[in-house]
Amino acid sequence: MTNSVLLKVERLNHHVQDGHTTLTILQDISFHVGRGEAVAIVGASGSGKSTLLAMLAGLDVPSQGNIVFDGENLTRLNEDQRAGLRAKQVGFVFQSFQLLEHLTALENVVLATELTTMPNRRARCVEMLDRVGLGRRLNHTPKTLSGGEQQRVALARAFVRSPSVVFADEPTGSLDSQTGEMVIELMFDLQREHGTTLVLVTHDEKLAQRCARQLVLNSGVLLPEVCANAG
Repeated sequence: MTNSVLLKVERLNHHVQDGHTTLTILQDISFHVGRGEAVAIVGASGSGKSTLLAMLAGLDVPSQGNIVFDGENLTRLNEDQRAGLRAKQVGFVFQSFQLLEHLTALENVVLATELTTMPNRRARCVEMLDRVGLGRRLNHTPKTLSGGEQQRVALARAFVRSPSVVFADEPTGSLDSQTGEMVIELMFDLQREHGTTLVLVTHDEKLAQRCARQLVLNSGVLLPEVCANAG
């Protein structure tokens, strides 16, 4: 059971202009996510999943509606304020890893802590990379790491600050099934260890079913929720 609501979405709408036509990307969406929950956003390609994830992370703002993150209404914050909130409370895991190619695994993780007051930052980053099984790969750059290893670096980067929430966009999309299973297990282990809320977008049915709740989007409309047994 969660103790309180971390994310609250109220009557969210998003429209974009395509020439003289207005396209509705998200329509009248409302839901909440509790602290420590794992929630999957699922739906067909083009259903608005990644747009919704970007809104929740404050990377974009909706046309109408409110997104309240830990008591802060993201729609009332400017870009710098939203960036500051992300630096303190948000971790990200992407399908394409988004590691800086010229930095080592350790440097990529340390970079994520630079805007924090975390004590012993470098030592904490070393510990986190060791936790994800890369203690002997600290000084390797991404091009010398496998896809699974790169995603483990990304997991270390996302969780090293013990953020309030980690947003994951197709975290296993670039991995083979066996490697993907390993990354899934590690991601949920880290989520439990850090008490972090996890919100992910995925086409992977097995991954979605590991979450306690599924938010199903159909052409920008939120369908009734599907509850699953978290693994």
